[in-house]
Amino acid sequence: HLGGEGSLPTDHGFQVNIGGCHWGSPGQEGYFSPWGIPVLKDADVPPGTYLDDYLTDQAIALIESHRGRPFFLNMWYYLVHIPCQAKEETVRKYQAKARRLGLDRINPFEEGEYFPCEHKRHLRIQRRRFQSDPVYAAMVEHLDENVGRLLAALERTGQAENTIVLFTSDNGGLATAEGSPTCNAPLAEGKGWMYEGGTREPLLIRWPNVIRPGAVCQVPITSPDFYPTLLDLAGLPPRPEQHVDGLSFAPLLRGEAQSLDREAIFWHYPHYGNQGGTPGCSLRSGEYKLIEFFEDGRLELYNLREDISEAHNLAQEMPTLARSLHERLIAWRERVEAKIPQRNEAWKG
Repeated sequence: HLGGEGSLPTDHGFQVNIGGCHWGSPGQEGYFSPWGIPVLKDADVPPGTYLDDYLTDQAIALIESHRGRPFFLNMWYYLVHIPCQAKEETVRKYQAKARRLGLDRINPFEEGEYFPCEHKRHLRIQRRRFQSDPVYAAMVEHLDENVGRLLAALERTGQAENTIVLFTSDNGGLATAEGSPTCNAPLAEGKGWMYEGGTREPLLIRWPNVIRPGAVCQVPITSPDFYPTLLDLAGLPPRPEQHVDGLSFAPLLRGEAQSLDREAIFWHYPHYGNQGGTPGCSLRSGEYKLIEFFEDGRLELYNLREDISEAHNLAQEMPTLARSLHERLIAWRERVEAKIPQRNEAWKG
């Protein structure tokens, strides 16, 4: 989703761009070449080449060409975005596993309540109750394989010990619409929602001789933190006019701190999502998380330490805390001049 001409990575300092443009998915053409992605239409590859295999090949070539030279590689895989497509032999492997486990004989879907938004109020949420989609499983394996190939390339070129690797995602799994290929349980909902199933992502970091393998950090961070952290790791000064709310979490990685000096983490989602999410705003302060829904103004308050599934709304039981967090949320929106959607009074449904 980078935009068109003037918005490509090479327009903003990157020397190489392979596959990055305004497309956020492979589109209807899918993962097997020929691809429909505008910047990859002319790729010289055999028909049927798997998209993320190709992207990994190109990344490995860049790694090999930078032996002994510092580099920054921003590797955003299209996996595991819809359309769900994977190599036949890998899909068959997980179809067989599903049969062994008896998952092919159980309906994985649960018809939930109606979507909590006006334009979808006649449709029910289709939630996947457990992981059982062989194609999605195969896609996850393809992603795992290709990340492994990148790490192997670093080892092979002697760069593994002086390269920091960060692995994360842009949103939670697709679990409430568009085929619902995955399940985020025990987290609530998924992509496009402000519940933890939509906003909590994996974050794995490999920093040889600094981060102990298997170490776990419980301090929550947010994506704006990556930029100042990368500057910090590279020994460069911060640029607060660019990363704004972002904080470097490098002290956490180095073991120099046990927390970040942060008021709260804020989310602003002023639009509808394809997956059923509605316009709103939320914040997390300590173990508490408050969500405000713009359509009807309702507030939901959760204690994430005790209720990671966000099943018990505390807004009525703890009105003072809910009001205090809401005031902080409003103050933050005003400070950053966040856009608020306006009701379309002409819409008749």
